[in-house]
Amino acid sequence: MGLWLLVHVDEYWVKLILGLVIIAFSAYLLSGSRLEELKQDSQKWLFVCGLLSGVLGGAYGINGPPLVIYGAKRRWTAQYFRATLQAYFLIASLTGVVGYWISGLLIPQLFSYYLVSLPVLIPAILIGRAINARMQGDRFFKYSYIVLLMLGILLMVNAIIPINK
Repeated sequence: MGLWLLVHVDEYWVKLILGLVIIAFSAYLLSGSRLEELKQDSQKWLFVCGLLSGVLGGAYGINGPPLVIYGAKRRWTAQYFRATLQAYFLIASLTGVVGYWISGLLIPQLFSYYLVSLPVLIPAILIGRAINARMQGDRFFKYSYIVLLMLGILLMVNAIIPINK
């Protein structure tokens, strides 16, 4: 569904609406408000968040926001949240690459960009681990919501002022 959205729907509206939703959600949580807690896994919430995550991941590589919503509702610890997201992103990313390949979206230029990015990968992982060691509990979630807020703002700006291709 996400690949279909990417190929067939005007990206201006998708980015604008997605940006607004992400900004509203992150601002709501940054204000100190909390989502109603899910004391146990909910098939309905798992389905909706999984579907939205897959659609957004397939279309724009932004599958995190629905997962953050689910994690916030379940009151996951920072450690559990990070581990769950890493496992999810591994599987979702591999599936996405296969989908992009089948759709003909993997082009040689993309692989050259990937190769150029590899030298900064290891230092970025080490920096991320150092930051991770210092962020626990509420600080982790506060920074996660700030990153979501910035992501929403960037999506809206990119919808209004597209980057030239």
